[in-house]
Amino acid sequence: MRVTVTGQAVPGFEETYRLQRERYPGDGAAWQPVHTVYVPADRFSAGTVADWGGQALELVKEHLAGPREAAEVFGLPETLAAEVRARLLRKLAREPVEDLRVDFEDGYGVRPAEEDGHVELAALAVAEMRAAGTLPRRWGLRVKSFADGDPARSLRTLDGFVTGVVERLGELPGGFTVTFPKVLMEEYLGQFAAFLGRLEGALGLPRLRFEIQVEAPQTVRFLRGELAASLQGRLAAAHFGVFDYTASLGLPPHEQRLDHPACDHARHIMQTAFAGTGVELCDGSLAASPASGSAADVHALWRRHAELVRHSLAHGFYQGWDMHPSHLVSRFATVYAFHLARYDSYSRRVRAWEEQRDAGGGVMDEPATVKTMAAALRRADAALR
Repeated sequence: MRVTVTGQAVPGFEETYRLQRERYPGDGAAWQPVHTVYVPADRFSAGTVADWGGQALELVKEHLAGPREAAEVFGLPETLAAEVRARLLRKLAREPVEDLRVDFEDGYGVRPAEEDGHVELAALAVAEMRAAGTLPRRWGLRVKSFADGDPARSLRTLDGFVTGVVERLGELPGGFTVTFPKVLMEEYLGQFAAFLGRLEGALGLPRLRFEIQVEAPQTVRFLRGELAASLQGRLAAAHFGVFDYTASLGLPPHEQRLDHPACDHARHIMQTAFAGTGVELCDGSLAASPASGSAADVHALWRRHAELVRHSLAHGFYQGWDMHPSHLVSRFATVYAFHLARYDSYSRRVRAWEEQRDAGGGVMDEPATVKTMAAALRRADAALR
């Protein structure tokens, strides 16, 4: 006997499908910054972005005189190096920082007598940058961790900063986010999200979102797709913290590096947990600056940073932290080279698929690969704009 198939033939399907759409809505924002720049709060001012861009440009002019030098430092064909260098110069002059965090955590330290004052100065600087048109497309602050045992300090800083900006501008400019570090207990996420709800209600703000930092194996253990949905859309991104993570595993100092296999393991868990949720992923940083102003030392720093950026890109992490103006050079150069090297090939293959013809070259693309190439082209267009 044939069974008549209706929507009721699978009890519970509608609820399960609703949960699927809630947990896995797909890609997040159309644009994701290629980096986040961290600046300690006591060193942040309205001129910080311009200062970083100016320093990076000077380094390029002094130590990356032309395409030949760019090709040698970054291991590129000279034709590609010429385009990368030209784009790099334009970027550093126009938009040296895409995403900015005023750091009140590790980069700032424990300074109870000074923190409120630096919060006020930071809010003033943001207002000045907004007025001058120099506020990055993404911006915000990193507060102290609840794991430190003093959540009041973290929330006081967040409240003071956001309130200070709103009082000066009459609104909270778009692109704002707050970074929540060292999340050792899952319960801290709900507690922090609840405070964001109270803050936005008190100030009449649109929904406030935040990023978590994955800096300990304890955090990795509770990452899962349902986490984003449980926070009701407030979780914007997950950032990997290489040094706290490797230290918590007991790795020796010389092995505390972004390309260590232990870091790859953590990042792959982050990818598995947040795939399809719309939560962005961001890699960590290189804790180094040029040992001196000599060309040899500057080039050595750029080469090492470029290695790490390429490692992140190869593992599907398209954003990372930058901690020094010199990092802007190797960050943008490596990102541009990564996208430009494959752009034409991906475009041809996607067009061939859409036109239902052979791509040639022995390539037999699967639908999932074509979808990924189309996404890569969109990401490249956004990064190269």
